[in-house]
Amino acid sequence: MKSKPIYVEIPIHAPLQRVWDASQDPELHAQWDVRFSSIYYVPKEEDQPQRFTYTRTVGPFITVEGWGESSGTAHLDSGSRSSSLHFGTNQKISPIREGRGYWKYEPMEEGTKFLTQYDYQTNFGKVGQLMDTVFRPLMGYATAVSFDVLKRWLERGETPISQYRRYFTMQLLTVFFAFLWIYQGLVPKLLAMHPQEKAMVASGLSLSDALATNAVYVIGLAEVVFGVVWLLYRNKRHLLLLQLLAFPLLTIAAFIAAPETAVHPFNPITFNVALIVLTSIGFLLSKDVPTAASCKRKR
Repeated sequence: MKSKPIYVEIPIHAPLQRVWDASQDPELHAQWDVRFSSIYYVPKEEDQPQRFTYTRTVGPFITVEGWGESSGTAHLDSGSRSSSLHFGTNQKISPIREGRGYWKYEPMEEGTKFLTQYDYQTNFGKVGQLMDTVFRPLMGYATAVSFDVLKRWLERGETPISQYRRYFTMQLLTVFFAFLWIYQGLVPKLLAMHPQEKAMVASGLSLSDALATNAVYVIGLAEVVFGVVWLLYRNKRHLLLLQLLAFPLLTIAAFIAAPETAVHPFNPITFNVALIVLTSIGFLLSKDVPTAASCKRKR
């Protein structure tokens, strides 16, 4: 089955020339577009397309290098501009072999509508096509996030690097809290039914052994569900606020249920205080994080 081209569109409240410069200047382009680590123009010959090379570092020891041609730049009667693109790489490790697309800049009453559409062929034959069912949505998402970073840069003046620091910090915290809740619910409660877990619940809620076991199962399941919600729910700020309310209560409850644990190494008191600090940092960073949701993803 033929895959659909990637399409991303965003309104930017900035003059068309500023959007054009930020996306056509290779040094500026590499700053806001997360798909590239660097872009270098090859000296252009007259009446020839503008050739360039690019790199994308994807790991400590992996860098994908590719080539591209930008041509067919047009200044239309309506004031719009467009630029076509041909790109590819000879490296076998890249999921993308070769592709084509275009950028279009349309003037609006209060700025510029900036859009792109591109498609590509994959490496690795049928396996590559199967991998592309995951990779293509990621490429579309990365393109949309990059467009939002560009929008915030041109509209508000916040540099792309500061936006990406905040964005990737939030992604790291998302993975951390999802892992934390799923692990705490699954391992010590649902799988192992640790005696101390059951003892704390029985003591805190004055339950019998059988009821305490059922309560631990329910709590464990709720924690696993909350961990999954961390991966799926878009507005992380709501989850962080919920944790800011919950962690102090859990700390007090743990101390009341088992005060002797306060003198243990890596005890619930210090553990929960650390989580409160991390949650507070996340809450401060979570305001105005770049998002793909600000872009239109279909024609």
